[in-house]
Amino acid sequence: MLKLFLRPGTGCLLFFILVTTTVRLGAQEFEFTYDHFALEVEDLKSVGDYYAEALQLKEIPHPSEPEGFRWFVIQGNTQLHLIRKESVPEQDRKSEHLCLSTTDLQAFIAHLDKLRIPYWDWPGTKGAVTLRADGVRQIYLKDPENNWIEINNAPH
Repeated sequence: MLKLFLRPGTGCLLFFILVTTTVRLGAQEFEFTYDHFALEVEDLKSVGDYYAEALQLKEIPHPSEPEGFRWFVIQGNTQLHLIRKESVPEQDRKSEHLCLSTTDLQAFIAHLDKLRIPYWDWPGTKGAVTLRADGVRQIYLKDPENNWIEINNAPH
């Protein structure tokens, strides 16, 4: 049996050191922030115009201004990068999507309705909203090249 000989009052300090060291060992070592989402598209104009109009994302210049790129600010320093490719494999997997959150999902839905942009719930019902088990409401829409976008009202 191991006996620790401690001065009175040091037991709490030792316990605190053990707990914080143990917690730190299991903690994430790096602090990340989300920088950008890159999406390959064939029709850079129509897809870029969609993100500018439907999502009202602000377009920003690419730092070296090459052809074949359109960059948009999502919020702060987070960006969406559209990259033109001659051919992009067609996909229709809703589980692969860009997700954006808004505090006013209903106003965003009204905006989509005004522009006659369709949206779906997770199961695929057009014009419906999914209510997740955690209380978050979400919809899904597609850009002109059928890339899925989730818009939800998750608090951040």
